[in-house]
Amino acid sequence: MTIQKKTGLGRGLSAILESPETDITSKDISGNYVAGAIANLPVSKIETNPFQPREDFDQDALAELSQSILEQGIIQPLTVRKMGYDKYQLISGERRFRASKLAGINSVPCYIRVANDEQMLEWSLIENIQRENLNAIEIAISYNRLIEECSLTQDELSQRVGKNRTTVTNYLRLLRLPAEIQAAIRDGSLSMGHARSLINIEDKAKQLIIAQRIIANELSVRDAEKLVRQIDKPNAPAGKPGKTVLPLKYESLKDSIQVHLDRKIEFKRTPKGKGSIVIPFASDDDLKAIISRLGIE
Repeated sequence: MTIQKKTGLGRGLSAILESPETDITSKDISGNYVAGAIANLPVSKIETNPFQPREDFDQDALAELSQSILEQGIIQPLTVRKMGYDKYQLISGERRFRASKLAGINSVPCYIRVANDEQMLEWSLIENIQRENLNAIEIAISYNRLIEECSLTQDELSQRVGKNRTTVTNYLRLLRLPAEIQAAIRDGSLSMGHARSLINIEDKAKQLIIAQRIIANELSVRDAEKLVRQIDKPNAPAGKPGKTVLPLKYESLKDSIQVHLDRKIEFKRTPKGKGSIVIPFASDDDLKAIISRLGIE
């Protein structure tokens, strides 16, 4: 005869912690998998990671991974934490989890751990920083969350992620840039090097103007740095004798001409107002295209 345990208040802390509704202990009281085990878990019993720093998942890459999983299986187990009775939450491996669901797989191999929210956040962020191809803004946000939500100093953070303090600081400084520039870094229009050339400009409007020109003219990091010096400090002496800096309003005009003609041009102007505009072309057909864009018949 099976004797049922009484339920209700007064059971003691250990009994409460071992309840099927709150089971996050290492003791297998539920008849299911225990913490520390590696086991195949039903996909339906796993919820996604609320601390996941990655916001976008490439659908083509997921489809390729899904096909690979169908053919080869999942080689590296996912990591989950036990949340309660027959309930788990992803710590790492969300790409594999999504690809498995896409492939129609009902169960996945998982390493089961016990963690509180702070540990969960720290593990998730650090693993993603070290193992996933995050963009610079996602890394910066992850660093900032580790500092704020896990109460880490920059020195402690640099040790946790295996980066020097200067690298950590440079990433965090990206979050001071305007939202439009951060978006350009996210989508790859601007690199980390481009962003670093913009950070020290105090005028946000100038930052946006320069960022737009870098993108429109596909400037290298070195050329971007030169443009920053020209616009942010227009009265600074030129790098070479006899070389003048194009005033801001003519830089804007040059940009407009280049966009209209769909090509780079040479735009020169002396302090007295003399100058020249040179429009290069590669062939007679290319010249015809320029003439057409100029509206000349």
